Amino acid sequence: MSGGSGVAEHGRRRIDEIGEESRRRILDAAEELFADRGFERTSFVDIAKRSGISRGSIPWHFRNKDGLLMAVLARAMDRFLPPERYQRSLPSLATLLLDYESWARSGNSALIFMVLTEAMGSTGAVRGQYQEFFETRRRRVVQWLRAQRPAGAGGGADDRERAAAVALNGAVMGIHLQSLVDPEVDLEAALQSLAALVDTNLAVVWGGTRDP
Repeated sequence: MSGGSGVAEHGRRRIDEIGEESRRRILDAAEELFADRGFERTSFVDIAKRSGISRGSIPWHFRNKDGLLMAVLARAMDRFLPPERYQRSLPSLATLLLDYESWARSGNSALIFMVLTEAMGSTGAVRGQYQEFFETRRRRVVQWLRAQRPAGAGGGADDRERAAAVALNGAVMGIHLQSLVDPEVDLEAALQSLAALVDTNLAVVWGGTRDP
């Protein structure tokens, strides 16, 4: 009986491994195609051909195309700002932006701007998915700020942290976009300059004053 149980357990693990591999291949293909063609012009048939996974398997993993888009964006987010980073030690902003720089040079980072262009002209699912993506980014920046908030922070710190998350998110994306358009832009230097500026002014976020 124990031998049969072991075989069954091995079989379940193998099925899980196959499922994870299929999911990864679908995500890889979707990320490439969304970056190349945009969300609206990419079909499940296109993704199936690129991934080598049957078309019918895609909704099984992601339910629909909107769910697939969200999974692609969420995976992109986790590459440079994984939530478990806060469970070990608090990384510096310079470290986080180095992670972002590595991801931005990965080849498909233009995806977020390709999809954003569609989201700005849409009132449907793409816009909603992108709003969720931005909300996730801002929420993680707020978590990073809150984890180092001093005990004597002034009133309204929650609102200022949320505003700072919007500003920081916008600055990072703006630098990234400039580097994609203009090869003369030094992405690493610009991001590290941003980190230094934020570090110098963090006291203002918590209701303090900036050092003269």
